Amino acid sequence: MSDERLSFRTTIGVEVKGETWSCVGIPGSVEFFGTGKAVRVDAQIDGLLLENVGAMVTGTGGHMVSLNAGVRKRLGKDVGDTVDVTVQRR
Repeated sequence: MSDERLSFRTTIGVEVKGETWSCVGIPGSVEFFGTGKAVRVDAQIDGLLLENVGAMVTGTGGHMVSLNAGVRKRLGKDVGDTVDVTVQRR
């Protein structure tokens, strides 16, 4: 696992094929991960740790982490809300 971490503030919601998905986009992800393919990460969203989750490709040259309904409920957040994110490649 890499020791490098990327921290940023973003809004929940990524535009994919004309729909808004409940994901957080990772800015500068291709440069950070060194690939445009999907990778496994540990992600911390507003202090909630999501271990070994997929950072999927967005189709527009970046990566995103999906936040399912259970995660959004635990965060007390939904699409359009701002979160603090830290990702670390596994």
